[in-house]
Amino acid sequence: QVQVVESGGGLVQAGGSLRLSCAASGRTFSITAMGWFRQAPGKEREFVAGIIGGGGSTYYADSVKGRFTISRDNTKNTMYLQMNSLKPEDTAVYYCAAGRQWGVVPTTMSGVGSWGQGTQVTVSS
Repeated sequence: QVQVVESGGGLVQAGGSLRLSCAASGRTFSITAMGWFRQAPGKEREFVAGIIGGGGSTYYADSVKGRFTISRDNTKNTMYLQMNSLKPEDTAVYYCAAGRQWGVVPTTMSGVGSWGQGTQVTVSS
């Protein structure tokens, strides 16, 4: 099972950018579908973006399409989330997630096999 640790969160003004990283351990990272989720205060955790093992296919929540880009470097066992044109409503704890099933991008919490500890992203207006 892949274990993951996020980094790169912080405070940014609206319209700014941040890049999150997710460092993974485990020999199966390159074939594990991965995703990013977020949870704002008082709200449920929600899917943000996902990517298959080879990186050829990506998926996004409608709320972030055109602003966020998910990618991965399997040679470094690392996944990224480039976040541009950030809005105050993007403020949340962002979680890296490893998929539970081979080849299936985790888009719901039940599809996640392991979670990172989360990293806070705060966007000021």
